[in-house]
Amino acid sequence: MSLTDKAIAQIRELIRTGALPPGSKLPPEPELAAQLGLSRNLAREAVKVLAVARVLEVRRGDGTYVTSLQPSLLLEGLGGAVELLQGDSAALLDLMEVRRLLEPVATALAATRITDEQLAEVKRHLDAMRDARDDVELLNAHDAAFHRAVVSATGNETLLTLLEGVSGRTLRARIWRGLVDDQAGGRTLAEHEAIYHALAARDVVLSQAAALMHVSNTEEWLRRHLRSDAPSSQGAPERE
Repeated sequence: MSLTDKAIAQIRELIRTGALPPGSKLPPEPELAAQLGLSRNLAREAVKVLAVARVLEVRRGDGTYVTSLQPSLLLEGLGGAVELLQGDSAALLDLMEVRRLLEPVATALAATRITDEQLAEVKRHLDAMRDARDDVELLNAHDAAFHRAVVSATGNETLLTLLEGVSGRTLRARIWRGLVDDQAGGRTLAEHEAIYHALAARDVVLSQAAALMHVSNTEEWLRRHLRSDAPSSQGAPERE
């Protein structure tokens, strides 16, 4: 572990133990360094890293504060990392696998908690998807909103942030373009309708099954297209 890593660990421990709770202000740099037994340079580097990670917020002219530490804030960078993996076929399939593991269970949980108002929002995005059958941009936007509304109904902010992160806007758009080109968009819309009707019935088993079918079919479509785009030379890796 480098000296900077040790400095980061020391500040994180202060936050974890409640010595620096969410919203609190860090001591001035010289005082923080002395408190931790660090050089000022090490303390400064540790603060920079934790600010990038959204654990700390540096306010010019005011000081450095511990953020709210909300999962949606701390996991915000996940989506950006996913966007960087768009050219890596193996990574994309790994992400789809994570989505397949999480989303059906999240949909089943939503079936037990969804309110009439939340269900109406799911229906609104489903109707908008149906109206935008040939408009990939609109399909993509309402598809993302549809799934966000479903997972939001669980009331679990961490689960929502994780699933939004692994889905990725670029990957969603890429899949919808391919589905429309393959004339498979209608089938995918029907899968969304099945999810909605299962939620409307508050049927936990059916909701999980409908979501699993949808994600599995999307994953299989992606596998086929990644194989068809892969280099034809024997033994070449499956990459875009």
